[in-house]
Amino acid sequence: WKDLTSSLAPRFTQANLVILPKEQAFDFLRFCLANPKPCPLIEVTDPGSPEPIQTARGADLRVDVPRYRVYRDGKLVAEPFNILPYWQENLVSFLLGCSFTFERALLEAGLPVRGLEENGKFSAYITNIACTPIGIFHGPLVVTMRPMTPAQAIKAVQITSRFSSSHGAPIHIGDPNEIG
Repeated sequence: WKDLTSSLAPRFTQANLVILPKEQAFDFLRFCLANPKPCPLIEVTDPGSPEPIQTARGADLRVDVPRYRVYRDGKLVAEPFNILPYWQENLVSFLLGCSFTFERALLEAGLPVRGLEENGKFSAYITNIACTPIGIFHGPLVVTMRPMTPAQAIKAVQITSRFSSSHGAPIHIGDPNEIG
């Protein structure tokens, strides 16, 4: 599979993947714990292991993701379909919950999911809300916007609050300018 995964696995938890050297892993773990809304931690692998044993036994995080983004010194250097050439024995993988997890529940409630309406194109926005910094990890909270009527937003809160391991309820409802 080489395409977006939005709505691909209804009723299953979808995840984003972060892979870091062991030397940075503990601070990133602490960053996730301090910032559970933007970084809802699902699983952390052992150093060198590409298999998420608790959530996807038998999977290989080096080859089972449709596309990867490889960064060096904060700069995007590659977007390969597998990361076998980049893999090292000191790497630790973090699976973070993804809002794609609750799309089916929103659709079944008759709520719009703009990203699906626009062929999987979800817009991310940088807010003026700072994440709690830990070590080298810091920055503003990034959100997706889901335009809805007030009644739809209330229904969406009721639904998404059940998915705390996939970002959960919105962090803001109302004028987006209030959060940047």
